[in-house]
Amino acid sequence: MLQGVEVQLRLSSFPVDWGCDPRENSVIKSRNADVDAVAVSAIEGKPVYGGNLLVKPLIKGDEMTFLEIHYAAGVGAPLHTHTHESIAYVVKGKVKSTVGSDEFIMGSGDVCRHPKGVLHGLEAIEDSVVVEIKSPAPEIGTFFAMRK
Repeated sequence: MLQGVEVQLRLSSFPVDWGCDPRENSVIKSRNADVDAVAVSAIEGKPVYGGNLLVKPLIKGDEMTFLEIHYAAGVGAPLHTHTHESIAYVVKGKVKSTVGSDEFIMGSGDVCRHPKGVLHGLEAIEDSVVVEIKSPAPEIGTFFAMRK
């Protein structure tokens, strides 16, 4: 599904172009169709394997960020830790998730938590869409490495 998809990066506006201006506290909605996907090649300095993740930063609040992440089958986020907590919900597809020493398969409708400071990663078994909520909101431009 995602193989062969070209993504136009607008690094000069990332992460400011969230489909809304994150500095404007009164923004309460974002249209998915108005937000560009960004090809991500690394997370926390560790290379993504199997291809790129396609990330749509849909909206950012004062304390959290909401991302839609597209994984082609075989693409994975390497084991990593960070200073924020994440909740990951599988919208469609099937992924293998590792959190600490636990490894499990998640399908549509399944959710897991990545506590801050705990080693975790995710790999798509089939083409998948995962939404993540991160809190406190990380500076996405430094958290992800974008591919030109």
